[in-house]
Amino acid sequence: MERIVQLKEFLAANPNDSFVQHALALEYIKRDDDVSAQQLFEDLLDKNENYIGSYYHLGKLLERNNNLSGAIAVYEKGLRKAKEAGDQHAYNELLAAYEDLVY
Repeated sequence: MERIVQLKEFLAANPNDSFVQHALALEYIKRDDDVSAQQLFEDLLDKNENYIGSYYHLGKLLERNNNLSGAIAVYEKGLRKAKEAGDQHAYNELLAAYEDLVY
């Protein structure tokens, strides 16, 4: 839990730090707190829709929680953003996750 406390302190000092918010969400996932992780990912992407790595993790979280339509929507938006950013690696990861879910 110490890491979560430390990340929360960093985030309190700089609430717009997407990296810290993403890292905190991943820590919540490790502790099976998908509700907190989902809220953080959604807040992060509302503020910074170009933080492409969060689309994959949010989509996977939604899949685990049987929100398949939500996961598809997240993957589709992430694919658009990755393509716009020219991030081929993220695009390929999102495409694989999307195709595994849809096909």
